[in-house]
Amino acid sequence: MSQKLKIALPKGSLQDPTIKLLEQAGFNVHLSSRGLRPDSDDEDLDIYLIRAQEIGRYLSQGFLDCGITGLDWASAHDSNLVDLAELPYSRATVRPTKWVLVVPMDSPIQSVKDLEGKRIATEGVEITEAYLKKHGVTADVEYSWGATEVKVPDLVDAIVDVTETGSSIRANNLRIVDTLLTSFPHFYGSKKAYDDDWKRQKMDRMVLMLKAALEARGKVGLKMNLPENSLQAVLDTLPSLRRPTVSRLADINDGENWVAVETIIKDSVARDLIPDLKEHGAEGIIEYPISKIVL
Repeated sequence: MSQKLKIALPKGSLQDPTIKLLEQAGFNVHLSSRGLRPDSDDEDLDIYLIRAQEIGRYLSQGFLDCGITGLDWASAHDSNLVDLAELPYSRATVRPTKWVLVVPMDSPIQSVKDLEGKRIATEGVEITEAYLKKHGVTADVEYSWGATEVKVPDLVDAIVDVTETGSSIRANNLRIVDTLLTSFPHFYGSKKAYDDDWKRQKMDRMVLMLKAALEARGKVGLKMNLPENSLQAVLDTLPSLRRPTVSRLADINDGENWVAVETIIKDSVARDLIPDLKEHGAEGIIEYPISKIVL
């Protein structure tokens, strides 16, 4: 019987971007409309779809081998986990998730010290309690089941909530007092699984491909031919990921030596760069998509 790697993927707001990243890395995950045990084209994987808040706990208890969840949710269990990689993607943007202390715009609370004896609502109870303990502040922290922004100031004095852009906070006439934690998803392994040679190798190989997929985001490949006497001008123009590859083309008996140049650039600069390359004498310019870059 072949071995299986039990991996947890986050259910909820991170679900779709996580599955998309896995597909870009070469691991195709197939979901049913209501199932929590997705299939995969990798027979080594036994996949569980679990809320991100619970993944760290199940890993630390050894029920699962590895999983993807936020640094924020895993922080309470990090002594029992192996942090294999930070994966810089998020639910809505490329920005990290931030846990922030928020109060009404006209609140007298200006710093964490002003929370002494106050009431705070949050979904991240452990995160908030650790923050208060760090600053030597005693406050009443209650779990919020949602719609946290509407609870201040009538029900609580402050909230600790998650944001990427801050737009919802501003829309509700609230202000940020402090940032408790900045978090991207991470790929974690249980210590028990990481001590197993086969599971450790499987996790390391998955991490390599996930990081390669993330590295390729927003980048494209560029190929072109040009006269050798234009090479330096083109090299001075290219914002390459590494040194461009330059190779000599076969002689075409016209008395002029030509070279081929290949490089990787950010997609955002291609529209301005390609006309410049054309002006430097480049021909046969090809822009092509990249799915993975292994550094």
